[in-house]
Formats: sequence, structure tokens, C-alpha cells
Amino acid sequence: MKLNAFRWTAAAVITLAAALSSHSPAAAQAVSGAGASFPFPVYGQWAHQYNQLTGVQVNYQSIGSGGGIAQIKAKTVDFGASDDPLKTEELNQVGLLQFPMIMGGVVPIINVKGIEPGKMLLTNALVADIFLGKVNTWNDPAIAGLNPGLQLPEQKITVVRRADGSGTTSIFTNYLAKVSPEWKEKIGAGKTVEWPVGVGGKGNEGVSAYVRKVNGSIGYVEYAYALQNKLSHVKLRNRDGGEVEPTSATFQAAAANAEWKAEEGFGLFLTDQPGKESWPITGVSYILVYKQHDKADIAAATLKFFDWAYKHGKETAEKLHYVTMPENVIQMVQETWAKEITAGGKPVWPAN
Repeated sequence: MKLNAFRWTAAAVITLAAALSSHSPAAAQAVSGAGASFPFPVYGQWAHQYNQLTGVQVNYQSIGSGGGIAQIKAKTVDFGASDDPLKTEELNQVGLLQFPMIMGGVVPIINVKGIEPGKMLLTNALVADIFLGKVNTWNDPAIAGLNPGLQLPEQKITVVRRADGSGTTSIFTNYLAKVSPEWKEKIGAGKTVEWPVGVGGKGNEGVSAYVRKVNGSIGYVEYAYALQNKLSHVKLRNRDGGEVEPTSATFQAAAANAEWKAEEGFGLFLTDQPGKESWPITGVSYILVYKQHDKADIAAATLKFFDWAYKHGKETAEKLHYVTMPENVIQMVQETWAKEITAGGKPVWPAN
């Protein structure tokens, strides 16, 4: 996997070249977006491929879901990206349309000497107890009992979590709230929470860097960041007793029974889903655009980029262990584009 063409920084900016036909009126336009770091790896790879096809620039800042929502609401970007879906009431109040772009997995990553990727098994409840601070050493009997073959150090666990408003945090805490009644009661779920323990890193990039540097640490990131940074992920025992690793297949298993509803902004969390093959911390990344636009060419350029990604981005996504949207969902999304996105009172999609 070659991702070295992109620098993954806490405020990473990537240039996406949208695959538009050369005769498009949007061909000389620039499109801007900002938000979730969760989908940044796959957006970056799509960008590299698109750069060979057109000069249209889509500049995306990986600043976290909270920042992306704030920027699209302020109309300082043409689209926002969030892993924490907005409720229908909020979308309608602001005049935004929300649609799912990609699915992937959030994974606990560890830096424990001698422990290779996928070799440590944790239960859902144990993950919650670690992030609650109730289990705070790596040789705790609860961890040792699950992993009799591992040499676990008598070492303090350093929890690393996000310091910024984060859709990845929203997915992870939604999972913790489902698997731990204590977490649900004391901490709850959202883009930001009052963490009981730990130190903060900004973005998936920052958490990855922190865990890589701090021996004895545990954090949570989108899976591609674990791969890129050669970090050890854990294996999880899911709600049906399956012991699963993060892969596109286990993410797809978690999404298999999802019910997408356009009228509710397609908003779903795919955490703690049934099935022995389901990865329990699977999430969806969403795009936010305005329904009414002043500039038809910018709106069309934005939608053409996402249309290309839907149709031609599957192979790249799978290499990075993301899951693309099913065909029936793509059709629902594009029907919604045609009905609801306008410029000057005229439909923007299908674009010329």
C-alpha cells in the first residue's frame, strides 16, 4: 500500500482533483471542503488518481468532524465531512443535505512491547473498563485471562483519546455506551465527552503519533491510520461471541442489516451490530452540502467528484479496508441530489 504521497498531519490538507469531463463549465473551478479525519486516507488516494484526469481542485482540510460541521454552517467551505450524523431537525434548520460516502472501522491500537497486530484479544466490556480507568495495567487479570499466551508487562496503561471535536470519537463513544451501562450513565456519547482518564491528540493523525511514541499506550483511530503507522490493533470479541479483526469483510458484515432512510438524513451508527463476523466499532462518514446554491458550477463540481468516487473508488477503498456504499444506497442518494439540490431555482443534478 503506497500512501507516502500524502503527509498525515493534525491539520492535513489534501488536494482532490475531481474527475470531470474537459468540457464541463466547472473545469476551472476550485471546490473546498473540511471535516472528518476518519475518511482522509481514502480521500487522499482518490485524489492521487483524480489528479491524472482533470485540473479541477477540491481542497479538503482534515480538521475533525466538529470543525467540518462548523465550517459548512458558516459557509466557509463548499462541503463538510462528519462521522457524527446530524439529526433531521438540525439539517432542516440550516438547509443542509447529508449523505453517506464511505464506511470503515474504528480500532483500538496499542503500543505494548512484543505484542504484534491482532495478537491481543479484548472484550467489549474490557475496552470500556480500560477507557473508564478501571483496568489500568497491562498485566491486569482481566487482560491476562483472555490472553494466556502473551507476555504482558506490569506496566501502566496510558489512554490516548481525541482532544478535538471528533466523529471518530462519536463512533467510539457510541460503541462504548452500547456495550457498557456504566459508560452510558457516567460519560455518554458524542463528538466530545468528559473523558475520565487519558491524554489528548488532535485528529486520527495525532492519536496515531501519540500511541506510536508512548510505550504502554492504547488509543482509537480509523483502521487505515493503524496500517499506515504500523501500529498494533487488538482483536475484539463481539456481542455474538465472534473473535474478529478489523477488515473490509468484518465492516461489511456490521453494515449488512443497515436500514438507510433518506428522509432521516441517512444517519446511522453501525456499532455493536449482530453477527459473529461483525466488527463492533464500524462507522459511516457523511458529506454535508447546502440544498440551495448561488453558484451552480461549484455545486455541480462537488457532486461530480462524489459521483466519481461512488462509481470508481471501490477498489482503492477496499485496499484501505473501507467499505463503499451499496448500489441501492447510491441510487437513493443521487435521487435526493436531483430532488433537493438547486442553484437559482434549478436542479443541479444530473450535472451537464
